[in-house]
Amino acid sequence: MSHQAPILVVEDSDDHVLLLRLAFEKAGILNPVQVVSSGEDAVAYLAGTVRYSDWKEFPLPSMVLLDLKLPGLDGLDVLRWIRQQPGLKGLRVAMLTSSDLGQEINAAYEIGVNVFLTKPVDLERLVEMLKVFRAHWLEFAQAPQVSRL
Repeated sequence: MSHQAPILVVEDSDDHVLLLRLAFEKAGILNPVQVVSSGEDAVAYLAGTVRYSDWKEFPLPSMVLLDLKLPGLDGLDVLRWIRQQPGLKGLRVAMLTSSDLGQEINAAYEIGVNVFLTKPVDLERLVEMLKVFRAHWLEFAQAPQVSRL
């Protein structure tokens, strides 16, 4: 996979975004990272609307890392919206959250998440998890074609 394809991180905690950026760097993930902090912004970004209408500045991501607990539309709502969009149905979505409740995990898989990951509490474990993530999702797995309308 090209290291030019961005990863969209949907996360409302600035501390978690900072930790993810540091862990991406340590894990050797070179893809650009786009960050939005709400479910509504994730939908706007993926639809290419509102302030995200410049598709050169805000290209479609190769993958979405989606937090479950978000203000407004939560992660399951965003995932549901993605899976209902004809051009985005194949977009790879990883739920990355501190929640590990079976009910939420099952709901995410029923809607169509590709993988549900529980955030480790320390940086080194997060880096190790992201190294595996990088190898599987960013280096070896073939990405389906996605498009905006």
